[in-house]
Amino acid sequence: MTQAQYKLVTFEEFAKWKPEDGHYELHGGVIVKMPQPLGGHEEITGFLSIQLGVQCYQLGLPYLIPKTALVKPPESESAYSPDVLLVNRENLINEELWKNESTVTQAASIPLVVEVVSTNWRDDYLKKYADYEEMGIPEYWIVDYAANGGREFIGKPKQPTILICSLDEGEYQISKFRGDERIQSPTFPQLNLTVQQIFEAGK
Repeated sequence: MTQAQYKLVTFEEFAKWKPEDGHYELHGGVIVKMPQPLGGHEEITGFLSIQLGVQCYQLGLPYLIPKTALVKPPESESAYSPDVLLVNRENLINEELWKNESTVTQAASIPLVVEVVSTNWRDDYLKKYADYEEMGIPEYWIVDYAANGGREFIGKPKQPTILICSLDEGEYQISKFRGDERIQSPTFPQLNLTVQQIFEAGK
């Protein structure tokens, strides 16, 4: 991960500046150019988007999975572009930044968010974890297929892990899944996927 510039900027300045090409986020007023995801990362992201999209369709949920929408924590000069973002269409009428900036700021608009871990793993395990929790996003997946995260999160020796963080009384409760374990999603309890099936999508 490389920082594109060091001058602190507001979200409004970032939104006006953000070019069409490239993948950028705003971290505490600092514009960050995100690395191009590797093939395995893209395959897992695509696989999860399809699987979650099917669940939304089968259950008749009013959710969509936008391609490049941003999540902006309120009262913060940050804006993240999750790997998979479920957006509740029914609440978009309350999102002031949606029409012009493709940005959501309310937990009611975000039933679930997924980050597929890259080398900048601290963003997913620490920065985004804290912001998504504070926003009150009900469910957050950290998909660490390459075991990049710290040992305190994925064990020693490190092993590929999926962490599903579920909001409970304002705090995330973390469930860890590995190998042939079936992941347990509060949003999609009927989802029948093992960790191995998800990670094999990236091989």
